[in-house]
Amino acid sequence: MPGPGSYWIGEEEKKEILDVLESGYVFRYGELDDPAYKRKVYTYEKELAAYTGTRYALATTSGSASLIVSLLALGIGPGDEVIVPAYTFVATFSSVIFTGATPILTEIDESLNIDPTDIEKRITSKTKAIIPVHMLGNACDMDAIMAIAKKHNLAVLEDACQAVGGSYKGHALGSIGDMGAYSLNVFKMITAGDGGSVITHNEDLYTRAFALHDQGHTPNRAGVQVGDRSILGMNFRMNELTGAVALAQLRKLDRIVSALREKKKKFKDQIKGIPGVSFRKLNDPTGDCATLCTVLFELADHAKAVAAKLDSSTVDQSGWHVYANMEHVNEYLKNAGLPYGKGAYPQTDDILSRSINLSVGVVDAGLGAGFGIDINSTDEEIKEISERFRQACSMV
Repeated sequence: MPGPGSYWIGEEEKKEILDVLESGYVFRYGELDDPAYKRKVYTYEKELAAYTGTRYALATTSGSASLIVSLLALGIGPGDEVIVPAYTFVATFSSVIFTGATPILTEIDESLNIDPTDIEKRITSKTKAIIPVHMLGNACDMDAIMAIAKKHNLAVLEDACQAVGGSYKGHALGSIGDMGAYSLNVFKMITAGDGGSVITHNEDLYTRAFALHDQGHTPNRAGVQVGDRSILGMNFRMNELTGAVALAQLRKLDRIVSALREKKKKFKDQIKGIPGVSFRKLNDPTGDCATLCTVLFELADHAKAVAAKLDSSTVDQSGWHVYANMEHVNEYLKNAGLPYGKGAYPQTDDILSRSINLSVGVVDAGLGAGFGIDINSTDEEIKEISERFRQACSMV
């Protein structure tokens, strides 16, 4: 049950991988005039920066690595607090924790994204950053978030791991804050199996992120650097085989987004107008990745009954995207003296208990999206799934 990019793996990816394998050169660094060095990661980074309209892009081993590298580049560390939404993948929380900082959870609104009206209530003298998460490919209210960040002098790291290809008022998601993080996991918009990326306009942040992702090296994009390393780093480097797949996928991203938006419109048109059922708020409908179609019910019991008819679940019962379902995160919050467990964030609990995610491009039971369509669904299949959803709603 993968994301849309996985469905479209084909000759383009095969060509890029074979190019690397036939050269026998699989390391991301090399001399640009060496014919054996196919520079897949190097090229992916250049093309991703161009695609997102940013000055710099950095390939990493995962979305989690991208978040950690970005937080450290922003200077986040022990004693700091970082505001995050209560509905997000576990990596958003764990990345903050692994820097030594403390995640401060915040309510979501009916966009299923962080509620800007709740952010300022959570700000203290220790707050250093906000991580707006563009959940399920839907943009956060970035105007409101950036205004709050400016007012309180806070860094903004966009967790766009589920939203590469999406936009907000003409700007690529991930490019609006100080830094942005993407994932290339198998369930995401485009995939290399695993992998990730960081984007930024800021040269200093890019330089720090590059050093942190590769043992303290400065951005020497081709040849291997020796000496003159000023900070400690880790190894979150992407290899050429992963870069080959990532590059092929990036080049078909516009086609993927276009196909998803077309199919989601058809799907929504056929299920709209059901009494007691509405769609989640989209902060920029034109920039939605269209990976899922989230429906909100007026009553939680109604949503639960419909989900059961579809052999699916309401969003609050889905896995490690809901704060209350993360036993390890809740243990951390408990030990830190912070609110934890179901009931800690009642607005979030209420919204998620009334919501069902219907798949469009990402088919993932872990998101509560085991029922729906996929990027290859025909008009007839969309019609059939729409009718099944309508029938389920009418039977409860």
